[in-house]
Amino acid sequence: MIDAPYLSLVIPCYNEQENVPTLLQRVAASLEKIGKPFEVIIVDDGSTDSTPKLLHDAMATLPWLRVIRMARNGGQSAAFEAGFAAARGEVIATIDADLQNDPEEIPRLLPLLDEQKVDMITGWRKDRQDTGFRRWQSRQANRIRNFITQETVNDSASSLKIYRAGAIKGIKLFRGAHRYFPTLVKMRGGTVYETPVKHSHRFAGTAKYGFRNRAFVGIADLFGVRWMKKRYLKYQATEIERNGLSH
Repeated sequence: MIDAPYLSLVIPCYNEQENVPTLLQRVAASLEKIGKPFEVIIVDDGSTDSTPKLLHDAMATLPWLRVIRMARNGGQSAAFEAGFAAARGEVIATIDADLQNDPEEIPRLLPLLDEQKVDMITGWRKDRQDTGFRRWQSRQANRIRNFITQETVNDSASSLKIYRAGAIKGIKLFRGAHRYFPTLVKMRGGTVYETPVKHSHRFAGTAKYGFRNRAFVGIADLFGVRWMKKRYLKYQATEIERNGLSH
């Protein structure tokens, strides 16, 4: 295991046996460019294909690879929460395992945290390489989310994101929360910068999340997030020492 990594890359992975070997190769080639220690945490979300074996075998030769195995398929939000809890880096990045998010974007996006003086970089799949129907449903979903949650994020569900660790670690998530990460970070007092990123056709395999669990799921969640924004506790407090000084 790598000591004190600067970057932790968290990748939820569910039945992606066709993609795992290429994913690991491209991730390694990309992260080596940052010139700082890194770890890759792949959260196996209860895969039933050869994904667990491929990841187990890869750990024997890749010291930067960590694997978390979920007891059963819990969905992307649960996988992200498990990965965030395990991450040791001061910066946390996320992508999907299907390689539609290009790992090569991470070295380009990392400096934006300091350049833009923000706590989170969120990718905007401006030119999505998906079917026309999938692009349409994504646009509708983002419009609905923004209208109800009073946000202005073009692509809140993109998995290509980079965080200062303190902005995301410790947030208790809920099913479907990965669609609201920019809002949840802002509620915590964090700052967010959205920027266009490359988006590719799926490298191999088939999509694991279809229409029924994308565009129009979680209407109750939308109103729940809006309620949370209005009721979220924001405060600062310092303890007063006996000599009158605070710390």
